Amino acid sequence: MLRIAAVLAAVSLAATGCAGGSGAALTASANDAAPGPTAQAPTPDPIDWTECGPGLDCATVEVPLEYSDPDGEQIPLSVVRHRATDPDNRIGSLFINPGGPGVPASDMVRSIDPKSETSPFSPDVVARFDVVGMDPRGVGESDAVRCLTDEQRAEQAAEDRDPTIPGGKSFRQLVKDARTFTKGCATHQDRAFLASLSTDNVARDLDQVRAAIGEEQITFYGASYGTVVGPMYATLFPERVRQMVIDAPVDTDLWQNDPLQLLDDVSRSNEETLDLWFETCRAEGVEACPFGDGDPEAAFDALIADLEREPLQVPPIEGLTPGGTLDGAMALEGVRAAAGVRTLWPQLTAGLLAAQQGNGAFLHFMVVNLTVAPFGGPFATLQEPHTAVRCADWPALRNLGDHRAAAREIDARGERLGSRAAYSALNCAFWPAANKDRFTDELTGAGAPPILVVGGEVDNVSPYHWAQAVTERLEDAVLLTRTDVGHTSYRTSGPCIDDAVDAALINGVLPAEGTVCEAVPAGTTRVPAQAGAGE
Repeated sequence: MLRIAAVLAAVSLAATGCAGGSGAALTASANDAAPGPTAQAPTPDPIDWTECGPGLDCATVEVPLEYSDPDGEQIPLSVVRHRATDPDNRIGSLFINPGGPGVPASDMVRSIDPKSETSPFSPDVVARFDVVGMDPRGVGESDAVRCLTDEQRAEQAAEDRDPTIPGGKSFRQLVKDARTFTKGCATHQDRAFLASLSTDNVARDLDQVRAAIGEEQITFYGASYGTVVGPMYATLFPERVRQMVIDAPVDTDLWQNDPLQLLDDVSRSNEETLDLWFETCRAEGVEACPFGDGDPEAAFDALIADLEREPLQVPPIEGLTPGGTLDGAMALEGVRAAAGVRTLWPQLTAGLLAAQQGNGAFLHFMVVNLTVAPFGGPFATLQEPHTAVRCADWPALRNLGDHRAAAREIDARGERLGSRAAYSALNCAFWPAANKDRFTDELTGAGAPPILVVGGEVDNVSPYHWAQAVTERLEDAVLLTRTDVGHTSYRTSGPCIDDAVDAALINGVLPAEGTVCEAVPAGTTRVPAQAGAGE
């Protein structure tokens, strides 16, 4: 995120004309402890690593398409590891899942740089563990789900998706789009494969990879949706867990049983972070936060309406942004992402000011780099596996009236960012591959070592009460609280969080109950001195 902030500053200079120049061997089956509709999965062959970069190894592991038929069709999973930099003191393998669902774990592993402050794991963790990223089935290099043509992807990434946005699509058109999307999934993908993309199968896949590596136990770090994968693994294979940390947790009960309420909670969290930005902007005064001249809400609403009425064309800036069109819906998406990261508030302020004056480079860059580039491609590219996993995990959502009622409840609150959640589960209403053995047991992690749960008091994706609920649901867990704004806390919130997570992963030492980490002050809404709009 620090890299994004630095590049945004460069964009601001270019946009405003201020820039100058250009373990132990395993003998048991990988499914010995797995409850549910599974048969014994055969122990996989030892993994065959191939060096694929500095400190990196890559491999493919074959796993059953369905664990109810372990000797049936097999599918390949892509696995990347970053070797421990201090092999003499290596503890074992740290398995990671960065979330989504749909975000490739392999990309996170490849981004590890022990010498960089922005590396996703601390030098101490990277020294003591082989960090292992398995792209879940249907994600990234593990046969990523593909439902749309390139043209359809471009259309869906660019168009307004919610009729509550001025100029947005009608509900009838949204339903038509959902039918097109799901028909494409049925056309381009095997339906049995789509039905298999559930989190319980991902957890079983992780255990197959563990067995192939030859570890008796794994250490696990999961963020966002990865906090569903972690408790699922701890529930299915508690004796295989050495230590576990889950960061910005999803409420697993809502995930399994009430996804429309889960999406409603996300909508509220998005709005909470934007409201906090408005509040901070007003409190700092016009000199520090000139957007809106003391009334940022009114200025924001007017700007979004103006952009819907007359979108801005954003020229490319070499090496920074490819350019494109910025309308109100796209601006809302950029604002949603930036408002959830306090370090980006100065750039958000500058971006809104620039857009008022006809320059959409800031906000366009935020969309491309905060909602597209981190996930390896266009938004729709992530959306396909994201949707597939959700629809495999969630209960049937066939009743269109339920979707409309949930969206109308969001709309009735008058939220500016409600479109992010409203109708976002509509594709599941037409999903062509029913998961007939959907895992519904409560995810308690019973029998696993104590789990560290890290929750942020203000998180635009995972509200704090989810962290509290998950901590209560897990049989043995400790909640570590981070103050201030942000989605996920490790490596973004200062040494208090980082030290606690490292101690849990490396030494199995958890903080005391009720521990609160004050986030390192990370700026305000103040416009960067060299990036003021209108210069």
